[in-house]
Amino acid sequence: MPITDAPPQRLDARPLYRQVEDILIGRIVGGEWPPGHLLPAEPDLAAELGVSQGTVRKALAGLERRHLIDRRQGRGTTVAKHTSETARFTFFRVRDLSGRAVVSRILVTSCSPGEADDWESAALQLPAGDPVVRLRRIRLLDGSPRIFERCVLRAASFPGFSLPLGELTSELYVHFQRAHGVTIARAEEELAACGADAETAAALDRPPGTPMLMVQRTAYDVADRPVEVRLSMIDTASHRYAVRLD
Repeated sequence: MPITDAPPQRLDARPLYRQVEDILIGRIVGGEWPPGHLLPAEPDLAAELGVSQGTVRKALAGLERRHLIDRRQGRGTTVAKHTSETARFTFFRVRDLSGRAVVSRILVTSCSPGEADDWESAALQLPAGDPVVRLRRIRLLDGSPRIFERCVLRAASFPGFSLPLGELTSELYVHFQRAHGVTIARAEEELAACGADAETAAALDRPPGTPMLMVQRTAYDVADRPVEVRLSMIDTASHRYAVRLD
């Protein structure tokens, strides 16, 4: 981005690096910096914003921790792009009993618009009755149906959203970014043990009541808006949900 003679943006009483971080996030959210965009060099950003290069570097480190940018030595800094590989590494935690990452295939079984019920509106911070999109998906692990997913999307974030039934050739979050410009920046999850309900049992070809791990995920975009809530029912007979704590 060329440097102009315009005065630097007004900064408030918060730490400077936090303010710079918010300014840069605003450019990503607003589409000024789309996925894959090459950011200006640190000295140029520092001069434009009227702060030190160290402040810019600290702000960029914050964006990198949030997986919003990719920094490569000798290649510069770019706005992060989701690939199926990075999406699986970041958001898919299921392993086999030996701890090995498993190959996943995704089958879309339904995709339809609707109106948010009380649970969906609370999870997505929407008024009850606001438009949503509901997905049903089955994940095949090593060729067998092992995970049944109910996904609900904030329709306003995905205008015209649709998916054909059948195999999804890329991870959902990759589709979000490529087709709708929505980047998932983080997710919150809650886990509980439960028995398979009738829909889950039919989808996974298991008896009703089969022990399952239920994972409720709320996914947030770059602007920290909840855009997806998901219930994943995981058959743990031969798989585990693995979390690394650093």
